[in-house]
Amino acid sequence: MIKYFLILIFLVSTGLKTFAQDAYMDASAEEKEKIYLGGEAYKVKTYKQKFKSNKPKNIILMIGDGMGVTQVFAGITANHGSLFLDNFKHIGFSKTQSADDYITDSAAGGTAISCGVKTYNGAIGVNTDTVAVKTILEEAEAKGLATGLVSTSAITHATPASFIAHQPNRGMYEAIAADFLNTDIDVFIGGGIAHFSQRQDKRNLLKELQAKGYQVELEMSKIEKVKTGKLAGLTAGIHNGRVAERGDMLPIATTTALNILDNNDKGFFIMVEGSQIDWGGHANSTNYIVEDMLDFDKTIGKALEFAAKDGETLIIVTADHETGGMSVIGGDMKTGMVKGEYTTKGHSAVMVPVFAYGPGAEEFTGIMENTELHNKMKALLLGK
Repeated sequence: MIKYFLILIFLVSTGLKTFAQDAYMDASAEEKEKIYLGGEAYKVKTYKQKFKSNKPKNIILMIGDGMGVTQVFAGITANHGSLFLDNFKHIGFSKTQSADDYITDSAAGGTAISCGVKTYNGAIGVNTDTVAVKTILEEAEAKGLATGLVSTSAITHATPASFIAHQPNRGMYEAIAADFLNTDIDVFIGGGIAHFSQRQDKRNLLKELQAKGYQVELEMSKIEKVKTGKLAGLTAGIHNGRVAERGDMLPIATTTALNILDNNDKGFFIMVEGSQIDWGGHANSTNYIVEDMLDFDKTIGKALEFAAKDGETLIIVTADHETGGMSVIGGDMKTGMVKGEYTTKGHSAVMVPVFAYGPGAEEFTGIMENTELHNKMKALLLGK
């Protein structure tokens, strides 16, 4: 812990704003935004529950940042009674507390899932002594599996960063971006161009990625055409916009990544994050939460389409924490109207749901620590 405090002193003394570019945490919504008026529902398909084996060849981990049970039920209501999540028959709960706080942040929450250790809020892939801990993505890579990350935030943001980087503070975006060059990740898609190419150290990581054999693309229309090889898809200067601006970026990026990773005969591990459910919670905006919950569920639908056809893929859907202390105080399944209320503009400490589909799904039931998610995934995918 001494190292941690010394680093914090350094950050303060150098004037680094550890949570710079996270203005959404201070956003606020008008009262009218607490009511989602409803809309046309999309069709939900039911997928088979029979698989080729008892253990998965591939794992798709999907993290709805800030997604608690209430956010899920808001999505169910908004889509007139059903979600693709209905296909998940094995359900549990994850306790999210970090090493130094009853209420975790995304960095410690992500690190617990990726590395299997409890750490302090703000930590990226390191333990409480700031020592790097190998992530599930790195462990899969070491075994010859393909690996990927997809996010609607900057790919350098806390949750995706915790699966590939090792830094004492989540605000060290440029250092986190440089950590991508220390791995052989096959595909990553998300925002954060600035952290790769507009850096204080003048390095152009986009050129360095190209030198390592990556296809570097900055537009979704070009990203979705990539079928093989290594891909670095950077879709925004920092964060992607809301659904109205980014469109089907997350479902398309996820499908693209899965098709690329599936070229590896040994299997793959990928983490897909629906980042902005959390941002809607910070803003206490039911509209924002619902639109991103539905976007995340459509992405789950794409993962299910792949997994049901493949028969060897385990999908785990969970959250790093709940945001907003959201409750649903009114709604209408016929119209999709949802009325929300909130107890905080920050995170809450409640357990979050864990949904599993595919070979090994039965391991993800009951109440568990968030670190157990890492341990169970590792045992199923890598045999340890």
